[in-house]
Amino acid sequence: MFSFITLSLWSCKKDETKAVANAGTGGSLKSSASAVVLDKTMLTTNVITFNLTNANFGYQAAVTNVLQVAVKGTNFASPKEVILDANATSKVYNGLDFNNLLLSLNLPTTANTDVEFRIKSSISTATAPVYSNVVSLSAKPFPLTAWIYVPGNYQGWNPATADSLISLTGNGVYTGVIAFDGGNFKITPAKKWDIAYGDAGGGKISTTGGDISSISAGAKELVADLNANTLTITPLVWGIIGNAIPGSNWAVDTDMKYINDGKGTWKVTANLTAGEFKFRKNHDWGTNYGGNSAGTLTGDNIAVTAAGNYTITLDIPNNKYILVKN
Repeated sequence: MFSFITLSLWSCKKDETKAVANAGTGGSLKSSASAVVLDKTMLTTNVITFNLTNANFGYQAAVTNVLQVAVKGTNFASPKEVILDANATSKVYNGLDFNNLLLSLNLPTTANTDVEFRIKSSISTATAPVYSNVVSLSAKPFPLTAWIYVPGNYQGWNPATADSLISLTGNGVYTGVIAFDGGNFKITPAKKWDIAYGDAGGGKISTTGGDISSISAGAKELVADLNANTLTITPLVWGIIGNAIPGSNWAVDTDMKYINDGKGTWKVTANLTAGEFKFRKNHDWGTNYGGNSAGTLTGDNIAVTAAGNYTITLDIPNNKYILVKN
């Protein structure tokens, strides 16, 4: 009986033994490079790899690792953080993603800046996180968004005031929509005539080409590829039509202006009367949108309850419109 009691007490003590996390020891971090200078040719190329080992909290536990980056000398006061995949032992960055990370720190694009990386490891909110060693890196990002300009007859052949085409990834392919008067135009990388691309025939452009024809009056979508030196021109315009628009009567469109900022929005400011209107593409009912009172694009007519001057924004990428009385 005594032996049984002793065994029972030993079993109870054994069952009460629990794993207790200690203060923890940070893991390690290594970088494949000590300096990275980026440009648009590296967008899809792997440019840097970070290798890490897990922190030790005294027992086997699921560790959450976060890669922190900050400008050197700030002591990680306001770091940018990237949550790493569970059990990951490395993090590989291509040029586009690493450039975005550096730009998020507001680094200059004209000179190298020293930045620091470390791994923040944690297992729960009840246990303080631990940190790896710090890895320093000299890096220079490049401006991701880039523009080129389209001076032409429609605006007086002045590069300084010309409309623009945009490349959101800086990959040399630029797009935008410009309302032409039917006259010619050229393309300049800067707001001056030092370099100008013209028509080289067969959809090609070159710095020795002549004036480019806009084909006809009206808005056109331009896609200029300065890697392949090609240009495509496609009619594209969105307008408003309806009995809320003086002179329209569901038969005449008022064209909107495309905002060449890469967000895909169209705008127009117009006097409206009480009534209804819709948006339609290329002056044709084949593609049209209405909307509801919440500003979501639908098939219903959009109601205007009071006459006045309005600014109307069509945001097709986000499936919404904005109607503001000025």
